Amino acid sequence: MRKLFFVFLVLVFVPLNSCDDGDIIDFELDFENTFQVCSGETSTGQSTLVFYKTKNDPSESISVQVNGLNLEDIFEVDENGEYENTTSISSSAPLNYRTYSNTTLPDNLFCNVVPNSDVNIKNDDESISGTVTINTVLVEDDNDGIPAELEDRNGNGDLNDDDTDGDGLPDYLDADDDGDNVLTKDEDPDPNGDGDLSDALNTNSDEDTLPNYLDPDDDGDGIITRNEENDSEDLNPANDITSDGIADYLNKDVANIGGPIATAYREHTITETYTVTLTVANFDLNLISLDIYDFGTLSSSATSSSRTETPDFP
Repeated sequence: MRKLFFVFLVLVFVPLNSCDDGDIIDFELDFENTFQVCSGETSTGQSTLVFYKTKNDPSESISVQVNGLNLEDIFEVDENGEYENTTSISSSAPLNYRTYSNTTLPDNLFCNVVPNSDVNIKNDDESISGTVTINTVLVEDDNDGIPAELEDRNGNGDLNDDDTDGDGLPDYLDADDDGDNVLTKDEDPDPNGDGDLSDALNTNSDEDTLPNYLDPDDDGDGIITRNEENDSEDLNPANDITSDGIADYLNKDVANIGGPIATAYREHTITETYTVTLTVANFDLNLISLDIYDFGTLSSSATSSSRTETPDFP
């Protein structure tokens, strides 16, 4: 946890090549719209994060330090899937714009335990005033082939109160919307992928207008799909085939009367995507002062994760 503090000290104490009076500095905050982050500790043992962006041709970096936070903290969203934190830029948590004499900069410019001795800072412009605002938004998805906005089935704008099978998972997070232990994506909710679910597969009788992905009895034989496991009993009726090469849950001629009864739902995997953005306001560099600077969006493997849920069985 000391690596960040160590690197920061080294960067600060690298001899700077100061500009002569006749030098012209071509200054722009013209970076890509993504940034990286490093975590570590200050000299007093306080957790700290450094958010930074680099570019080549010319070689430049902009970075801002935020103390008192771990990387995990910025992913601690509230019940609405959001996180926001505004902190002050200061002498102990500065914003730095640096230029370098190097043609290209190493990828680990800020995060490397042992700094690259070939890095030579030409100019280090520092602001110790202003604010940094971190915003995080979490989007979760069940990856069932149906966009979340189309799973607002009661049309009230609230995705959390649409739960077709009553298993406690709203449909937009439920990989098996009808609770039949056949995954929604395997029941062809959108066969041609055009976002129009009106052509969803329906193998039931003409009187049943429910598409398979919302129908707990897909073939209409009176035996609910999740109980049509005549062979494997592995919580997957799709691989139980008694005759005609058709899965029993889709075959009206095969009814599992008196057969095994499902006792559990399948485990669900829910993907989590965090979008972390950074805004810097009212900072004052020697070369420029800005009311607002959009630092961009965090590029990190930490922004993608997943969790598993197994709903309680009735």
